[in-house]
Parts: sequence; structure tokens; C-alpha cells
Amino acid sequence: MNPATGLELRNVSLLAICQALMMTASTLNITTSALVGLMLADNPALATLPFGLTWLATTVTTVPAALWMRRVGRRTGLMTGVMVGIFGGALCTLAIFERRFELFCAGSVLVGAFNAFGQQYRFAAADAAGEAFRARAISLVIAGGLIAAFAGPNLARLTRDAYPADVFAGSYAAMIAIYVVSLAVLIFIRMPRSNVAAARITLAGFARLAGRARFLVAASSAMLGYGVMNLLMTSTPLAMRACGLSFDQTASVIQWHVLAMFVPSLFTGHLIDRFGALRIMMAGALLQLACVLVNLQGQAEWNFIVALALLGFGWNFLFVGATTLLTASYQGAEKATAQGLNDFMVFGTVTLTALGSGALQHAFGWTAVNLFIAPFIATAFCLGLWLERRARQRADARPA
Repeated sequence: MNPATGLELRNVSLLAICQALMMTASTLNITTSALVGLMLADNPALATLPFGLTWLATTVTTVPAALWMRRVGRRTGLMTGVMVGIFGGALCTLAIFERRFELFCAGSVLVGAFNAFGQQYRFAAADAAGEAFRARAISLVIAGGLIAAFAGPNLARLTRDAYPADVFAGSYAAMIAIYVVSLAVLIFIRMPRSNVAAARITLAGFARLAGRARFLVAASSAMLGYGVMNLLMTSTPLAMRACGLSFDQTASVIQWHVLAMFVPSLFTGHLIDRFGALRIMMAGALLQLACVLVNLQGQAEWNFIVALALLGFGWNFLFVGATTLLTASYQGAEKATAQGLNDFMVFGTVTLTALGSGALQHAFGWTAVNLFIAPFIATAFCLGLWLERRARQRADARPA
């Protein structure tokens, strides 16, 4: 195994810090957005609309973000996204002061647009690392979110009543500060130049990628795993509130969930190197199925803690494994097309789950939400199993 160079380690470390800051802001938003929506909206079913719009903006911005980075480079592109996030955080803060639901939705859209840029941190790590270090680089950057498990929910607690008359305004003011720090960190990144000319992003290029089994399984598995995770995670604060559990208990559950999302990244890359991306992805799907089983056992605080921890572990295995598999599914010139299409598929699904989670929870309840997602998790497992068997049959068919 070739050791990483000093430049690779430097860039991956800085990208991990940026990932940690982005996820801290995202976790703060996860913990508070539905509650702010409930506070500002006239209809309780609209409580998760701002969070859904965040993901809708992420989806719509994925391809433009890839195009912009192809044109101006990773660092400048990422800095552009952070500046959009700063403006979004400011609008959200103002919306709480002014009690304006539509303004909070607008700020959430800009935060989501930044997230589309921020999701490129993992691809930037793949660009910065040699082939031998790539899986671990992706895993380590995603592990930057480990800090968010502690910082996000605790920051939400600490800043919730910073302005007693305007609950949660302090939380979104803290989000602005997080984005400003991200902007400062990005100044020090030095990405290597690519010698491969980027292909134009076209519908024909999308069609070619979608016809490749490896790309299809990678993108679909990430899409299903992330969508399932987001649906449950977004519904959890509402489900816990319906059970009479406190905000502090909700923040604690979200903290354990986010911790479980990112702790595995300390070793997921090594597991992928040893067992292969597909087996790790299938293990992730099984962990998410275990989450559903725990949720169906009851709605005590411990059920939420254990279930969302399993959900986080499963998401990590699926997402890191799928990202690693994806980087092996395209040629260098297709990078922007592949990454843009993948993130459009993934965050399009996340958008649908975020927009629908509040209505599903409000109309049908927690048990129905969990039963609804089980077939999608099973599909992710079957996709991995299919591709692994297909690869084995092809290997057996080759002449000795």
C-alpha cells in the first residue's frame, strides 16, 4: 500500500475540516429546521417544507456546481458555494426575527444551494489522492462530519435561547459564523492540476453513464441509502415531539445518529480496501433494515437512539462504498458529468423524502413511515448482490 504524499494529506485534512464545518451547520439545521417551520408555518403539515426546499435546492444546484467547478477549479468553486451559504444563513436568521415563514424558506433554499457545492468535498478528496489512497481519502473527508455529531446538536442547544424573544435565531446566526470559518480554511487548499480535458456535460453523456452497471448500482445505492436515512432523520424530531419527548432528548438522539454516521469513516476505507465496496454497501443496507426493526418495537427514547445509530452506520457504509464504486465507473474526462448526475439522483431523492416526511409523519405516524421504507432498503441490498454476482460470473467466464 503506497503512503500518501504530504500534499495529499494536507488537502485531505483541510477538506475534512471543511466537511466537519458543513456538517455541523447541516446537523444544526436538521435539529432545528422542522421546529422552526412548525413555529412559523400556519399549517403543521408544512413544518418540514423549509428542510425539503433545502434539499430541492441542493438537487437543482448539483449540475451547475459541477459545471462551475470544472470552469474555475475546485477551490474557487467551493468558496463560491460558501458565500451563498453565508447569505442563506443571514436570511434564515432574519426570518425568525421577522416571523416570516416564506423568508425562512428562501434562506433554506440558499443553504441548500451551498450544500450542493459542499457535497463536492468528497470528490475533491478523490481528485487530490492517488488510486491507492482514494478510498481512505474519501472516507477520511466524510469522517470530518464526526465533529458535527457533537458540535451541531450542542450548538443548537446553546444558541437556542440566545435571543429569548426569538427562539432559534441564535442558532442560525451561529450557522453564519461556521460558513465564514469554512471560507477561511478553503484559502489554504492547493488542488493538483488535472491533465485530462473535461468532456462537455450532455444528455448523451448522461445516457452513456446510466447504461453502465457499475455507475447505475453506485448511484442507485447511494440514492436509496441517503433517501431512507433522510426520511427517518427528518421525521424523528416530529415523532419524538408527538411522543412527548423533550427538545433536549431529540437533540441527544440526533447527536448519536450523526456520531454513528461518521465514526465508521475512521475505518470504512480500510474495510473497502479489504472486502470491496459492494460487500460494505450490502452490509450498510442490512444495518438500515435493523434500524427499521428497532423502530417497530416501540417509541421510547432508547428505541430512537438505537435505531438512528443503526441508520447512521448503514448510511455510512452505503454512501462511502457507493462513492468509492462511483469513482471507478467513469473516465477522467467524464468526471464532472458522472459526479453531477450522481448527486442529482441522490439529492433529488433526498429532496422528495424531506418534502414528504412531515406529511407522512403527520398523516400516518411513525410505524407507517418505517414500513414504507423497508422495500427501498431491500432494493439497495439486491442491487449490490446482483452486481457482485455479475462480476463473479464474468471472472469465471474469462479464459485461464
